[in-house]
Amino acid sequence: MRIVVALGGNALLRRRESMTAQARRANVRRAVAALLPLFEAGHQLVITHGNGPQVGLLGLQAAMGPKDGAYPLDVLDAESEGMMGYLIEQELVNALPRGRLFATLLTQVLVDRRDPAFREPTKPIGPVYDGAEAKRLAEMRGWTMGHLVDGWRRVVASPQPLQVLEARVIEMLASQGVTVICAGGGGIPVMERSDGTLLGVEAVVDKDLASALLARQLGADHLILLTDVEGVYLDWGSQSPRLIKRAGMRALNPADFAPGSMGPKIEAAIGFVAETGRPASIGGLEEAALVLAGVSGTRIDAETTDLTLGP
Repeated sequence: MRIVVALGGNALLRRRESMTAQARRANVRRAVAALLPLFEAGHQLVITHGNGPQVGLLGLQAAMGPKDGAYPLDVLDAESEGMMGYLIEQELVNALPRGRLFATLLTQVLVDRRDPAFREPTKPIGPVYDGAEAKRLAEMRGWTMGHLVDGWRRVVASPQPLQVLEARVIEMLASQGVTVICAGGGGIPVMERSDGTLLGVEAVVDKDLASALLARQLGADHLILLTDVEGVYLDWGSQSPRLIKRAGMRALNPADFAPGSMGPKIEAAIGFVAETGRPASIGGLEEAALVLAGVSGTRIDAETTDLTLGP
């Protein structure tokens, strides 16, 4: 099968973990180990990844430098895509038999300049702060801060992805047996000028929505969204959360879930299933093979009409 596998940014950097290069590589190695059974089973993988913690750190570092030296978010998106792609590709090369082909591709994603997301930032990036530090940074940097379950994070615009511009190149590489690492952090958001030229945008495209779009463009057989929780839960954050094992695409409403984390995953999965009739799964990073098999995680498909809850 051709499978688009999205590695969540928080899965690649555990919650409240120090954002060191050593921790980043260790988590990438853990992610690659989870993907090995999929390679061994003969599946063709196209790998995407999140960059929320990483691009946020780059933004923080840029803001601490000279005022005229700060780079816009689209450039930081490209930096983090290259950085994480390099680590994933190298760990894949180290873990898999010699002779396999890999390519990390900087990926531009078209967005609409009129997207309402530019007026209402919701995408969390960077580390988690306590209330006092979040307030200080908001006042000092002019950042918009959003309160999540475990603290405060910087939030930025996250427009809807319309087209993965390098999809034809990715298809060409994949058809030749190349494992492509692409659309990192949702890709680099760009908009089209009236003359057809492209311009980078100060935003971060949601990785899961971009991955679902790419999966549709590539005709993937399955979309897998891997994160740092076991799957989709009802009543998340309560004392009695309930894991959803299987769901029909009309049985879930993305608006009922956190807009900066699980909501976009559900929206992405539903969109993929609705357009292709093929399944999408959301699950824990280290259970990738079990998520594909439907043993672990949450599976959303066109054959189911209601919800099946886990124990």
